Amino acid sequence: MRRHVEEHRDPHIDVVPLIDCILVLLIFFMVTTTFAKDAELEIERPGAQSATPASEKALRVFIDRSMNVYVNETPVRSWMIQSRVRDALGGAGDKTVLVVTDRRVSAEKLVEVVDQCRLAGAKNIGVMTEAEAG
Repeated sequence: MRRHVEEHRDPHIDVVPLIDCILVLLIFFMVTTTFAKDAELEIERPGAQSATPASEKALRVFIDRSMNVYVNETPVRSWMIQSRVRDALGGAGDKTVLVVTDRRVSAEKLVEVVDQCRLAGAKNIGVMTEAEAG
């Protein structure tokens, strides 16, 4: 006479490989995602009713209250704006420049910077406003 001994196995699903895959995907997406970050300058942007969202890939040129100019958060002298913008645009297909300026900056300084950006090869130049920064 044979005795059948039944083993009771608790079915379980091993979730460790699933968690590993999710963490790898999370790390992959975090590394490949780009974040548009403005410089840590104190700039009070002007307002505009016709404002539209700015391209995140646009080169950002900053003008602070003291009339200092920054290209990609690097301080630049007025006579160097054109060459720095040309270098930053390089072979980029999207030759868009976004000028982030304080509302107290004179129109003369803004026009000078926009002119230098255009001479550097920028095709589209915009000025960031409050609504776009939001």
